Amino acid sequence: MWRVFRWFVLLVIILPVTIGAIKGYAAGWPASWRTADWSSSGVLPSAKATPQATVMILAARTGRWKGIFAEHMSIVLKEEGAAEWSRYDVVGWGDPVRKNNYPADALWYGNRPRVIYKVEGEKAATLIPEIERAISSYPFSRRGDYTVWPGPNSNSFVSTIVREVPGFDTELPATAIGKDWLGWAGVAQAPSKTGWTASLAGVLGVTVAMEEGIELHILGSTAGIDVNDIAIKLPALGKLSLLDPTQL
Repeated sequence: MWRVFRWFVLLVIILPVTIGAIKGYAAGWPASWRTADWSSSGVLPSAKATPQATVMILAARTGRWKGIFAEHMSIVLKEEGAAEWSRYDVVGWGDPVRKNNYPADALWYGNRPRVIYKVEGEKAATLIPEIERAISSYPFSRRGDYTVWPGPNSNSFVSTIVREVPGFDTELPATAIGKDWLGWAGVAQAPSKTGWTASLAGVLGVTVAMEEGIELHILGSTAGIDVNDIAIKLPALGKLSLLDPTQL
């Protein structure tokens, strides 16, 4: 049993984190948030070129050594015919919840974001007021509420809104550390709403769901198996799927 545990720690935790660290150091990172690039990445079209109502979640690797392990998520939306995108983030200084503090598709510490969820048209139009209502009542919106680890942080914010709004259902990135924080102890629907998550202080937990598969949450990182996407999930490396070889 001890031998199995040692191999598990080596292959599922130490090796992926080592590879992630090598990748992070090789790519380099800015010396501080002041010198990082926060400009538009060009990932999104202009709002005027997207007349339909739209709801998205974006994710990008976060800054410095944290980027070895974690991504930062934000919610971006617009109502039908709106001339501008609205972007919601949680940050670690001042009032945590920010609207349009950055361009809608901003680089995050110089890292290019990707769209991990997108819905348009009538469904998006129905979701938008519910999402904005949930954001306005987010319980950790006061100064001092933010905790970088294990939560509540920027990813706890997005996962809370996803869980609270009916129809806002999606699997979130395995590297979105903080997404499984449910307070000191809690049980809640998985973000996809196809199963359940149990968590102890965001440090130790498990998710069992049709979309997420089986996830073990260790110190905020995720290791697991996703049969739907023929994928494994590893700390630092995230979700590696045979259906998307570009991730490998």
